[in-house]
Amino acid sequence: MNHLLLIILVVAVLMQLLKRESGALVISLGLVALAVVGRMMGSPLLAFILFVSAVAVVLCGLPAIRQQWLSPRLLAMFKSVSPKVSETEQVALEAGTVGWDGELFSGKPDWDNLLSNPDNGLSAEERDFLKKQCSVAAGMCDGWEVAVERADLPGNLWKYLKKEKFFGMIIPKEYGGLGFSAKAQSAVLQKLSSNETLMVAVGVPNSLGPGELLLKYGTQEQKDHYLPRLADGRDIPCFGLTAPRAGSDATSIPDVGIVCKGEVDGKEVLGVKLTFEKRWITLAPIATVVGLAFRMFDPDGLLGDKEDIGITCALVPRETEGLEIGRRHFPIGSPFMNGPLRGKDMFIPLDWLIGGPEMAGQGWRMLVECLSVGRCITLPSGASGSGRYVTGLTGGFARIRRQFNMPIADMEGVQAPLARIAAMAYIARATVRHTANMIDAGEKPAVPSAILKSQLTEFQRQMLIDAMDIHGGKTVTLGPRNYLGLGYAATAVSITVEGANIMTRSLMIFGQGAIRCHPYVLPELEAAEKNDLQAFDKAIFGHIGMVAGNAARALSAGLKLPMDETPLPGEAQVYGWAVNRYSAAFSLLADVAMASLGASLKQRELLSARLGDMLSNLYMTTMVLKHWHETRAVHNEEALFQYSCEWLLYRTEQAMIELLDNLPNRWAARAVRVLVMPFGRSRKMPADSLVNTIARSVSTDSSLRSFMLEDTWLEQAEGQENNPLARYNALLEGNNKATDIYRLVEKAYAKGELPNTALHPEQRFDAAAQAGLISKEDLEFMQQYEAEVLEMLTVDDFAFNELARNKSKVIWHNGKPDKQPAPIH
Repeated sequence: MNHLLLIILVVAVLMQLLKRESGALVISLGLVALAVVGRMMGSPLLAFILFVSAVAVVLCGLPAIRQQWLSPRLLAMFKSVSPKVSETEQVALEAGTVGWDGELFSGKPDWDNLLSNPDNGLSAEERDFLKKQCSVAAGMCDGWEVAVERADLPGNLWKYLKKEKFFGMIIPKEYGGLGFSAKAQSAVLQKLSSNETLMVAVGVPNSLGPGELLLKYGTQEQKDHYLPRLADGRDIPCFGLTAPRAGSDATSIPDVGIVCKGEVDGKEVLGVKLTFEKRWITLAPIATVVGLAFRMFDPDGLLGDKEDIGITCALVPRETEGLEIGRRHFPIGSPFMNGPLRGKDMFIPLDWLIGGPEMAGQGWRMLVECLSVGRCITLPSGASGSGRYVTGLTGGFARIRRQFNMPIADMEGVQAPLARIAAMAYIARATVRHTANMIDAGEKPAVPSAILKSQLTEFQRQMLIDAMDIHGGKTVTLGPRNYLGLGYAATAVSITVEGANIMTRSLMIFGQGAIRCHPYVLPELEAAEKNDLQAFDKAIFGHIGMVAGNAARALSAGLKLPMDETPLPGEAQVYGWAVNRYSAAFSLLADVAMASLGASLKQRELLSARLGDMLSNLYMTTMVLKHWHETRAVHNEEALFQYSCEWLLYRTEQAMIELLDNLPNRWAARAVRVLVMPFGRSRKMPADSLVNTIARSVSTDSSLRSFMLEDTWLEQAEGQENNPLARYNALLEGNNKATDIYRLVEKAYAKGELPNTALHPEQRFDAAAQAGLISKEDLEFMQQYEAEVLEMLTVDDFAFNELARNKSKVIWHNGKPDKQPAPIH
């Protein structure tokens, strides 16, 4: 019995020491103390083992000693297995900053670092713009007209966007822009997400493009000339990066610029002769100034002794001779302005390079640094805004659509996807908002930008799939009344652009984060590259201490032992503990994967993707927790908060299980599984009771629904009927009264108190009024209410030949095929 108690004591003490990553001296003293206790309890063998272990820890803990025999061997081993970092990868790794993502990588996140930067909201000017100008712009869009009849925004809307400086949100006021915060830019794009084409048109000039590049890298002359023109819409920008053979791998662009002399305005100047072919360039058909990325060469040594200068960015006016521009692509679901760019032997002077000749060859660095911020804003904001609209539209439809004498919102089969939509929208909202808040605090979150882009656009796709399922026949028929179909088709665009999600998930999130965010991997790589033994010794033994600490923390949490408190309120505490547990498990698993696979982990994309999934879900969970910490559930969102955390943590554990199931080193996988999952699976999908509560709240006129629809376009101008969300809200305001009347009339019909032939609701209401079951006022209310319901359920139909784009090719007439084209009347 004494031996068992002693073993338990030894394990408990060591776990506490390792959890706190105590130094070698503290650990060795602890081992000596345990050895003394063991000797006193009659366990001389265990005491001897503990004493020898204490000596070993001391020897390994003294840098002067271990650097003589152990560290050189570890350095040689590290060099043989560590991945080689290319120049372009190095630039990407140096781009952006490391913040909360680094805390999650450490295995012991410091919550104060996250919570110490509160979200103070928007300024009065930003809030006013969101309420007024954004509502006007959204109200000028009719989805069917934009997507089908015009394939463009209305001309008066383009003028309004320019007049109100929508294209200058990121441009400082001294250059004539709005100078909005990242949070305000995100909020504007979320509100404009009522129409995909509108959101893209506003989002792109404020994201990765000439404006941002000029702000950060342009010469003063370039800023003074272009920024005021971009701010007020005199110039419309686009940026040409992707090419037919260079999509996600932007470093392989084949477009070439050769340094040479040429003539500009009758004078011979030094410049670049460009040959390029670009595809999928948003705003290209209408752009007046074109940003171009190309590979720059100086074969004649006109600039120096370096022939391959590297990727370079330039600004080219539309009227430049040799620039082919104006044709359009046809993006699926949302025909926003997008098209190709071409040029052959097009000459530009060197001072058209962004930043001037001094920035030649710095294009890749410029692009990845801008992308670390821009990718956090545009598409994630579009996904979050889409989630708000989809939640409101689907909740409203599910409440007014009745089957089997009940709203389909009360059917559990419908409630499951409806709750999932609401949770994804809630998670997206919190994640976008608080990441933008980090940007406003000065961070450039490179790894979180990849998380937001890939995860939230996938959420957008799933939300629209669920919404289409719930709507059924209402949204599988295209026409002016279909407010989801075009957006559903357009989700493929968000999934693909700014880094395809497949590549981002499997290569970037963990692939970049493992080196960039890990506390020790980058210092180890740099020390190994320089053969700096002392720096490597410091990094590798800090790394070893972190691994031991994470193993202890993961096991302690898995055994449900008492955990350190977090500064989170009330019920959020348990989710904070879960994040701490899975953060330690993730960090441990990342180290095991890197140690067991070495450089080959780059090619094991499925394993990298699962590690990325763990990090992504943990990051999103903490954004939800930060939101909860700051709002204290003032909108009755408890069920939604719990569902979101439970679902994200379930996904985290699922990714961890799949990783353990597929690690090639099975011995390592089994050993780590014992540490991170001592009792097996512990997370479950959210309870049905949460599903029921959420579905009811978002499909009724509740405070939660109002919160979910905050900062969406809810206005309906008199005489306009192009805002289905406003129409659903109006119906839900009268839904309680309508529900009571539905029940009374249906009960009477079931009892035979109304004619059997009264099959339509309108007929039953008339019969009920004649029978004195409902008042005249109730009859009039229900007639108006049911007419609006029917209008919202109705789908469009068209004249027979109306859908034919080229009517001369129509070969049907009066329902029969003709040998000759049918006459068009």
